[in-house]
Amino acid sequence: MAKLIQRNKLKVMDALINEYPDAGCALNHETVFQLLVATVLSAQTTDASVNKVTPQLFKIAPDAKHMAKLSIDDVSQIIHSIGMYKQKAKHVVELSKQLVEKYDGEIPCDFSLLQQLPGVGRKTANVVLSVGFNEQHIAVDTHVFRLANRIGLVEEDNVLDTEYALMKCIPKNHWTKMHHALIFHGRKICDAKKPKCETCCIKNICKKNNL
Repeated sequence: MAKLIQRNKLKVMDALINEYPDAGCALNHETVFQLLVATVLSAQTTDASVNKVTPQLFKIAPDAKHMAKLSIDDVSQIIHSIGMYKQKAKHVVELSKQLVEKYDGEIPCDFSLLQQLPGVGRKTANVVLSVGFNEQHIAVDTHVFRLANRIGLVEEDNVLDTEYALMKCIPKNHWTKMHHALIFHGRKICDAKKPKCETCCIKNICKKNNL
């Protein structure tokens, strides 16, 4: 029975990866630093909203050394249209100062060190290492948490346990692909309130439709 369940999960993974072969990070950035900042800004905010404010922000402060010289008010005025902008502005300025002081403005390629930066949690660290440094990681936000549990890849009660469970059931060489595929599927088909099950590529093997 366990093998059958795992085989079904592999079918779900294959279907989603094939459905979204070009799935990738939707946050606009040119450097790992800009990716880090954009990901911090994206917490509880859509990527589209972040992409509207970062062009002006990165034009003024394209790297940590320039960002560290800005005041929190400077950053707040630029990003005021996104949620929790005051707190995020503080994080962006403070993490930039730490990057300059500790790493000469460079981004550490280390999971633990990244999480020591203001405003950087597991999800952000995973995104930076995955997208910025081409490592295999699974970044689990509320979106991925909802989808992974709804379709039956995992059955967990919180984000952290979901991350660990996904790392066990998904082959490591597919961690990054599945992270992006889940996000794309959630945006295009598997809406939180009104999923488009009739056009879903996994409708015949999804847990939601086969309870």
